[in-house]
Amino acid sequence: MIRFVLRQNLFVPIRLALTLFDFPYTVSTSGLRITPAIAPTTSSCSHDSKSVCTMSTSAHIKSRCPEYPASKTKRFPVSDFQVDWSQSFQGYNPVNYTHPSVENKPTWADPEIGSFNPQFNSLDGSADRRSFDGCYKVEDGKPLNPHGRTGLMGRGLLGRWGPNHAADPIVTRWKVDAKREKSLHHISKKPILQFVSIKRKDCGEWAIPGGMVDPGENVSLTLQREFSEEALNSLGVSPLERSKIHERITQLFKSPGFEVFKGYVDDPRNTDNAWMETVAVNFHDENGNSVSELPLQAGDDAGQVQWVDVDSSFPLYASHSHLLELVAKQRKSHW
Repeated sequence: MIRFVLRQNLFVPIRLALTLFDFPYTVSTSGLRITPAIAPTTSSCSHDSKSVCTMSTSAHIKSRCPEYPASKTKRFPVSDFQVDWSQSFQGYNPVNYTHPSVENKPTWADPEIGSFNPQFNSLDGSADRRSFDGCYKVEDGKPLNPHGRTGLMGRGLLGRWGPNHAADPIVTRWKVDAKREKSLHHISKKPILQFVSIKRKDCGEWAIPGGMVDPGENVSLTLQREFSEEALNSLGVSPLERSKIHERITQLFKSPGFEVFKGYVDDPRNTDNAWMETVAVNFHDENGNSVSELPLQAGDDAGQVQWVDVDSSFPLYASHSHLLELVAKQRKSHW
């Protein structure tokens, strides 16, 4: 809480400004107190009226991009102070948008609310509707994004109402010189990591080669499958080459990977009623004799694929930069 002691003639204009910009405040004889609007808060929600869970607060950024991806649909403007559902936002009237690719009822997408009865906050048949962040609220039959308003209702490009689970395999190696020694960054003097990155066809941004977890699929299988299909294009090679690739990949993915992150992702595809969550695992080729030697070749969802230096200056899709920062910290490498 911040307190300002002001001259009496300044109270009215300052109180008016705080009201216009939705800042919560209180006035006392000792001064004007301003309470930060996005301080961590919790709100309880019940599932089957038996358990109580908490809902966290986060001022997501990419989830509020002005124009929704792969469309001309504009989001309703949401300021940092209006993100959390607990904050009053009179006049909030976001457009309800679901991309045609989802409205066409593919097998991986839910029907519209009202035509089926999803069991939110639970394992609903083969669809896992549980969030890594705990219980989320359901209002008028629709789940509410646990990290707040996005300026858009519906599902957008996402198939599931509520959490849409993905898996991101972060495959790394050490950058080496001609003598096969680790290359050190000229400023930080720390060894440089490289990771396998794909250039997404849908938006042209570089990203970790991840993908959606199929219904009922083990996340470890998703990690291996997505890396094989997106970074090595194992689907487009001869049976003999595919066998060699599978052997190398299996060897790497059997190693104890480092779980980098598990939870909500600040993703431009997120809406008020559907959002991305992921499990990101780092598989590191320490000696450079596993996947490091395999030729990279882009799969169906990737325009290009290559080894990229792990560096804070390299722009990446969604929250992938944050994931790589966590990897660099764990591996004690340059960032």
